[in-house]
Amino acid sequence: MSRSRVRRGELPPPQETIEKLEKMVEDGNCYAAQQVYKSSSARYIAVQKYSEALDLLQEGALIQLKHGQVTCGAELAVLFVETLLKGKIPYSEETLDRLRKIYQHFPKIPLPQKLLDDDDDDMQKLSEALMAAKVRVESCSSFLKAAIRWSAQFGAHKNGSAQLHYMLAEYLYFESPELDIIKVSSHFVRGSNPKKFASTLVNFMGKCYPGEDDAAIARAVLLYLSQGNLRDANYLTDELKKQLESQQFDFPRSDLTQFIEYLLQTLERDAFPLLKILRQKYKSSINREPLFDELLDEIAEKFYGVRRRSGLQGIFGDLFKMM
Repeated sequence: MSRSRVRRGELPPPQETIEKLEKMVEDGNCYAAQQVYKSSSARYIAVQKYSEALDLLQEGALIQLKHGQVTCGAELAVLFVETLLKGKIPYSEETLDRLRKIYQHFPKIPLPQKLLDDDDDDMQKLSEALMAAKVRVESCSSFLKAAIRWSAQFGAHKNGSAQLHYMLAEYLYFESPELDIIKVSSHFVRGSNPKKFASTLVNFMGKCYPGEDDAAIARAVLLYLSQGNLRDANYLTDELKKQLESQQFDFPRSDLTQFIEYLLQTLERDAFPLLKILRQKYKSSINREPLFDELLDEIAEKFYGVRRRSGLQGIFGDLFKMM
């Protein structure tokens, strides 16, 4: 940067700063570079040069993530989204591509499946791997949840971008050291890829505890239906059967999955009395998970205009919180 530019208070072109900071990160000065990324982008934002700030923050996030600095990269990624909000940048495929590029740079590292020996070194390595995975998931989740909120506010679907929900579901499922299949499912149903959701459920069914497989299927179908999405609920069920058959596995047969199949048929027609009969007949299966009953109340309202008994409070209300 020239001395005359400094005296005039002008800001350098972002590319000049990007190149300088990339070298700092490559030399191992990641923390110092982080402070400059933040202060320089703040100066651009202060004079409403949002495009320059976004360029700097995106490149900073990519460079830090590339060098394994997950916390730093995630912080810049969140600042990127906050700048979209400050600049009132509308949702577009171009901006979605920039968010996707940042997401793709978050590390994907398989967790160790088992220990070779039960010695202290192995236990320490496992503990460190689990802690690092937790940091990665929390960091990526913070970025994507912020991006979903921005997309909902500035032009995507009211629930946020389906593509961003899919990215979050994918990362949560494959990278979480403590898998929460309900949270994963809640983002998949707001996503854009029911076929991938089906293959993820098949993967889950191959490693879950006995009795969790039919509940996972029922939960996924009910979540789709609670949004009035009968098409994807049917598609998911058919795709699950097809994928399980191709792998020579049986579709789980239980009272709960039988209820789901009858429910899908019932919702194809104006048959609210039949829905009430089904809920009574399969009450013990539905009671396996409190969420099921709440989802069914929402389904009754979506398909038959029946007011919910208690609104979307409690479990279902918490499920789709973006924060």
